Amino acid sequence: MKSYIYVHTVSLDKRENHGITYQARKELHKAVRKVLATSARILRGPFADTFSTIDIEDHECAVWLLLRKSKSDDRAARLQAVQEMAETRHWHDYQYRIIAQACDLRTLIGLARSKDSDLRFFLCPPPLPSLKEESSVEEELRQLLASLPQTDLDECIQYFTSLALSESSQSLAAQKGGLWCFGGNGLPYAESFGEVPSATVEMFCLEALVKHSEISTHCDKIEANGGLQLLQRLYQLHKDCPKVQRNIMRILGNMALNEHLHSTIVRSGWVSILVEAIKSHHIMEASHAARTLANLDRETVQDKYQDGVYVLHPQYRTSQPIKADVLFIHGLMGAAFKTWRQQDNDQNLSEKVSEDETKYTTCWPKSWLARDCPALRIISVEYDTSLSDWRARCPMERKSIAFRSNELLRKLRAAGVGDRPMIWVSHSMGGLLVKKMLLEASKKPEMSTIINNTRGIIFYSVPHHGSHLAEYSVNIRYLLFPSLEVKELSKDSPALKTLQDDFLEFAKDRNFQVLSFVETLPTYIGSMIKLHVVPLESADLGIGDLIPVDVNHLNICKPKKKDAFLYQRTLQFIRDTLAKDLEN
Repeated sequence: MKSYIYVHTVSLDKRENHGITYQARKELHKAVRKVLATSARILRGPFADTFSTIDIEDHECAVWLLLRKSKSDDRAARLQAVQEMAETRHWHDYQYRIIAQACDLRTLIGLARSKDSDLRFFLCPPPLPSLKEESSVEEELRQLLASLPQTDLDECIQYFTSLALSESSQSLAAQKGGLWCFGGNGLPYAESFGEVPSATVEMFCLEALVKHSEISTHCDKIEANGGLQLLQRLYQLHKDCPKVQRNIMRILGNMALNEHLHSTIVRSGWVSILVEAIKSHHIMEASHAARTLANLDRETVQDKYQDGVYVLHPQYRTSQPIKADVLFIHGLMGAAFKTWRQQDNDQNLSEKVSEDETKYTTCWPKSWLARDCPALRIISVEYDTSLSDWRARCPMERKSIAFRSNELLRKLRAAGVGDRPMIWVSHSMGGLLVKKMLLEASKKPEMSTIINNTRGIIFYSVPHHGSHLAEYSVNIRYLLFPSLEVKELSKDSPALKTLQDDFLEFAKDRNFQVLSFVETLPTYIGSMIKLHVVPLESADLGIGDLIPVDVNHLNICKPKKKDAFLYQRTLQFIRDTLAKDLEN
């Protein structure tokens, strides 16, 4: 163990060093050497050694014993040491700081993922390097992006990278088109016309970096070129912009998938930022931080959570055995958190809903289901969807249900989905994805555990036989360029009919439990059109119970309160279906 002592320099002339200051400094040095020698003996010495020969106060022994225990070769001993540290409430400030400075990476991450850990365990991030002369954060972001490989990239990475690397903020605005630009991708920028141009460029840079960070070798380049420090600077500058902070967390979470970068991430000071974020009352902020910390925790987590896969429960280390998984898959224009909030004000089925940060309220799977069924791991999945190609985040992205299902299946398997009994919960198009994922998994031997461990499926207004939304898309100007997702929902879609027929054939030989809900009220599309998105006949899978509920398409998966029928019936289905698994 190395220790460093920093003192002020003094003259070597002995005649200047005979005063009280000199004597005090000598005594201080002697005391510090004594503490360092004692701590070194404890950390190096056998665990069974007594402390009778060590000149140290009794109340100091616990700190150094726990540090020694946290570095044991016995995994159980290490976990116990971290738990005891996290539960400590009586230490002095300097004792927490001793742990913060002397613990190893494994212990630090364990403390970060312990719910009751004191924030004093985590050192503040080191000072950030100064920006280059006559440079800006925007410019350094673009330089970082330009330093990454630009060949053999998918179309969306190329799209966001080219936007971010445009000549300037002003030329970017000109290239994106004006307010009356129809088709293409003019509308998204037109609607953000009032934004500060540099902030817009920063968002494009971050979108591109999110995509780049999905490639392991690109993560190495981001780290080598100072990306961790630059992202930290941007994170601190945009404390009032959740969208910027979320993209930064997505990049960090992707980089944490690479174990060889863990020590660099820790040294750069990100852990203290992540700890504050995971303790946040804002579900999105906490869940993004929880994903990153879980990817950093190789002591208790074997699974890896790729971009878009979020654990709602448990987000911390827990002694509660996890016996089953419940997976939440949102639908068209939905999101991992927004879709599953409590019912709030009347909403329009327009893209403005997904952009309004004030609409994010309580997430009932995390706040209710986790308390009612603590032995569940609850995962929510996020993927990009759009009603219209006007509003697609990446206009090159034309992803069919078949493509998305394979992409999600790969991510979920990496997260250990299939290793435990499981229930799927889906809304709208998400139910079609669930059906397609199960069909694809049945064809792949390496995915067989997903089929074998699926116990049940809940469908909230899933258009098994198509939706009126697709029929209206030709006539409604808002949907002048309907997205591929909308086109696939049309009643005459061959892909939809094949999916339904194949799934019924597949499911009849399986022992799936199925529960379906369907809306009975119309939903506003935009400000003028009112539409019954999924009628009763389309929501009928042909298997299991189908329950009509007097709500619209958006609120079919949003219970008003905990004792509402929607939630209580969902909870009953989960408990009944997993009863044997939860008892074991």
